[in-house]
Amino acid sequence: MVLGTGGTIAGRSALRGDNIHYTAAQLGIDVLAAEIPGLSEHLQGHTLELAQLAQVDSKDMDSAVWVRLARRTAQALAQPDVRGVVITHGTDTIEETAFFLQSVLPADKPVVLTCAMRPATALSPDGPQNLLDALTLVMTPQARGVMVVCAGVVHAPTHVQKIHPYRLDAFSSGEAGPLAWVEAAQVRWAGADLPAAKPLWDVNALPDPGAWPPVEIVLNHAGATGAVVNALVQSGVRGIVAAGTGNGTLSQSLEAALRQAMASGVQVLRTSRCMLGQVIAPPVADIPVAKGLSPVKARVALQLSLMGLPPAP
Repeated sequence: MVLGTGGTIAGRSALRGDNIHYTAAQLGIDVLAAEIPGLSEHLQGHTLELAQLAQVDSKDMDSAVWVRLARRTAQALAQPDVRGVVITHGTDTIEETAFFLQSVLPADKPVVLTCAMRPATALSPDGPQNLLDALTLVMTPQARGVMVVCAGVVHAPTHVQKIHPYRLDAFSSGEAGPLAWVEAAQVRWAGADLPAAKPLWDVNALPDPGAWPPVEIVLNHAGATGAVVNALVQSGVRGIVAAGTGNGTLSQSLEAALRQAMASGVQVLRTSRCMLGQVIAPPVADIPVAKGLSPVKARVALQLSLMGLPPAP
């Protein structure tokens, strides 16, 4: 099953060949699939079911789409005749969506998110190959759990990050490295076993989007004050992720404001704005550390934990 959500892969430009100034989320998933040459032969007897779940530029991805996507994907995975699910998505927030889905979906079947860095109207669009690679991955017997594939590289949701604004190979898994590579319609795994992460929360218990607790990210930088934190507390925020410098360090003003926020009942997680490595907490850490998570993924984790969801069955 292929679920379309929009993004650059479905984008169009008024000027053919313009890879920067285009409008995302213009073409349906049926149109994208029709542009893949030799698709029926590649499916090797599998049938393809297409559904347009959303049509958004992924910079505008929100909890409403996430809830629909999680519920629809879980429904598909529960069908005995479904081998796996492919999701087309914009590149800007694909890492957040993938981490969210990993947190709530069962890991016994593959769920592969893919994307494109060039719109469908580019002289040489990358979307068709990425979609074909995603289908290859879903049909591979060893595949299971949530993964992201782009430019032939397969990433785990916990580690994948977008690191470049427009080159085709725009993603990295940092020190962890990729899970696999898709080469000539074959998957070459980096390790002997695929470590698909088990979900933490029950997807069937997700509340409607309007009931999700507000969680925001605050960045430490030279001259950072606690003004943003104070404003967020006054607005009723339930959680704050502090993206610190270096080993999660925070300016004195920002740290003091975060401690005050915690005293008022706001939950706070400390992360680092550095791409590589992870925060090593001191022996006594008054601000909890989101170990190994980027700020945007720590936000997803904190938001889910604040919902009080039952654990995954």
